[in-house]
Amino acid sequence: MTAPSRDAFDTFARPARAAESARDNASDQETPAVSLLAETLREAAERGASDIHVEPSEHDWRIRLRVDGALHVLKRPPPHLRDAFITRIKVLARMDIAERRVPQDGRLRLKLPGGRIGDYRVNSLPTLFGEKLVLRRLDALPPDLSLAALGLDDAQSGAVESAIRAPHGLILVTGPTGSGKTLSLYCFLQMLNAEARNVCSVEDPVEIQLAGINQVSVREKAGLTFAVALRAFMRQDPDVIMVGEIRDAETADVAVKAAQTGHLVLSTLHTNDAPAAIARLIDIGVAPYNLASALRLVTAQRLVRKLCEICRAPSALPLAGGFDPFEARGCAACHGIGYRGRLGVHQVMPVSDELRELIVSRAATHAISRAAQARGMPSLRDAAFARVREGVTSVAEAAEATEIE
Repeated sequence: MTAPSRDAFDTFARPARAAESARDNASDQETPAVSLLAETLREAAERGASDIHVEPSEHDWRIRLRVDGALHVLKRPPPHLRDAFITRIKVLARMDIAERRVPQDGRLRLKLPGGRIGDYRVNSLPTLFGEKLVLRRLDALPPDLSLAALGLDDAQSGAVESAIRAPHGLILVTGPTGSGKTLSLYCFLQMLNAEARNVCSVEDPVEIQLAGINQVSVREKAGLTFAVALRAFMRQDPDVIMVGEIRDAETADVAVKAAQTGHLVLSTLHTNDAPAAIARLIDIGVAPYNLASALRLVTAQRLVRKLCEICRAPSALPLAGGFDPFEARGCAACHGIGYRGRLGVHQVMPVSDELRELIVSRAATHAISRAAQARGMPSLRDAAFARVREGVTSVAEAAEATEIE
């Protein structure tokens, strides 16, 4: 993410005139709060932070950044600036500054160089010692959204491309929260986005706007759920349907039926690995024979931090197999962290005829996993340690990313 200039942040870090006139009696701490916010946003952009945490405690407060999946303390500002800083953010995010008893959501838009707009989604949470804020960066799509950029190797890319080029079927991306599933789905959608296709997506919420794709945000209070949107899509003459997440039996049933009736359906699940997705859908209530008919491919993924190429150093503990891994050290370029950026590690499971038979027979997950591995599917841990051998990540990072297997 390109770091905005100070002028860009200072200009935007002031409220609109209407809001400013409503704050005529603001304290003298407002100007330092504006400067602190501008500095915080600029440092977050420079470090590529995905989230900014503003956290109060009994006697002080701190600002933390989530960089490459890990939280780091950015600064501990003077206590007297806390309330003015939080108020400034709430004003810009069009939140009710007088309401501190219940959570609120807002959106903060930043002017970036080159005419671009950067977005942050803001959430407030009333805690024991005051309001805690989290600002989540809503990025535009990265310039390189290829399968290789996601971290898939040549064989995995071939299997994924074959599946998403099929005229119909269900494709699932699995993994925990924050593992990059949505970005993978966006990559698939971009590959499928064409004038000759009607592509529809339902997400909770839509975080990145995609030109040429009909995107719908879930609004459960208004009755617009994943399942309701899916049923509406079926009357919209769709070619490709993306469902942000399969959470319940109704959504799963409609998604599977859509995949069986000539539509390509993409979605996500929360499971530890690719074979476990089958048991999860059957547990939700999908009939095994319908699932076997519809399912075309399942991928599981994790994100590992990439070692800083400037300061990485050979590890003192060589691994078996005749190679010496690298470990993180820390330098000015990576702000002392030892890592810069993240890369996906993937487990890709095409659904073969053998697997379809196992699905219909309600075979155990370990039996499905053995059959898939016999056809060349690696475990997520194997995929992660392949990146260790390449010098991309460390042993500690690979082990931590796949420890739930």
